[in-house]
Amino acid sequence: METAGDDGEAAAVGAAALSSDLSDAQLVARCRTGDEGAWRLLVERFSRYVYAICVQAFRLPEPDAEDVFQEVFARVYEKLDTLRDDDAFRPWVGQLTRRCCIDRMRTGSREEPADAVPEAAADDVLGELEQAYDVHEALAALPENCQEILDRFFARDESYRTIGDALELPAGTIASRISRCLTKLRENWEETEYPARPENR
Repeated sequence: METAGDDGEAAAVGAAALSSDLSDAQLVARCRTGDEGAWRLLVERFSRYVYAICVQAFRLPEPDAEDVFQEVFARVYEKLDTLRDDDAFRPWVGQLTRRCCIDRMRTGSREEPADAVPEAAADDVLGELEQAYDVHEALAALPENCQEILDRFFARDESYRTIGDALELPAGTIASRISRCLTKLRENWEETEYPARPENR
């Protein structure tokens, strides 16, 4: 007979296994029904994105970034029903984070002036973060062999010969394999493009 703790662990494992199969919109839809597991997965999926906006786009110190992080997800919880398009959750949470960061800079007791990070510069970094997120999602949707070969070539900067030896493929076929995988990546990326940012507040 399973204990309550066993049930909880089983539920957590099941939710974790399901997370990679759910789109953002599907996860948001589950959150709307009060699914606590879906809410945990939503926070987990977007936690790095929100925190990166705080520290990379707005250069908030860690304590301020943590406060904004908590505030953002509290607002998401409260205002999720105001989101008109579940497919637009990421740009929505990105703009919500941006506004929270600006509010924090204007009201927080920071040594730097509130305009130390120009909003235009922060928007540029935010755009780069969104693009990086799109690429990451598109890459994760590729077959494992494509993920590995692109990771080896672009992230690890390995040569055709090194990749060929590791994957037991002729070095001469690596370039064509990379080209095919990049085509698949581009197609996946185009499929994940989002509509214009919503103005929900």
